[in-house]
Amino acid sequence: MANSASVESYLHFEGFDKFEREAFDKRQIRAGMRKVGRLVTQRAQMNLALGKGQDGYPVNRTGATVESISFKVSRSGFLVRISPTKTSAMEAFYPAYLHYGVKKGRRPGKLAPGKGKGRKNRRAAGARARLVAERAAGEWRIKPRDNYMADALQDSSSQVQSILSAAFAAALS
Repeated sequence: MANSASVESYLHFEGFDKFEREAFDKRQIRAGMRKVGRLVTQRAQMNLALGKGQDGYPVNRTGATVESISFKVSRSGFLVRISPTKTSAMEAFYPAYLHYGVKKGRRPGKLAPGKGKGRKNRRAAGARARLVAERAAGEWRIKPRDNYMADALQDSSSQVQSILSAAFAAALS
């Protein structure tokens, strides 16, 4: 599997930049984008299903995250977006919690009446910053996981480039 340290979640290939969009047959471009979308979606689902908590990927318990990965071709047909989406099986959109992680402890909120300084019940100078810094330095309740979507794109980038190059070349004629 690819290294998740560098996030390559966008792929651009050269060669067709000088043409206007109207020069291409959009049906063939959309067909190529659908093919690429299926390829990267299947690769991301496979990364997640076979990762089983190894390589920094989340553990697949119910399969809701695997099933939530889908692709959508843009209206113009020149872009495909592959991402996990919130489904009815999910109470909250937890792929975001898995990717970014969750710290232990709650955020510093308002002070209880009479616990602060002065008439406006304020914290001491720097107290809020200290609380935020303690929380940031603390433990993770949910550790951040690797980006299996970016890894899927990076792993299949050569196939994606060849499929799209063929689709764009066929759409020109």
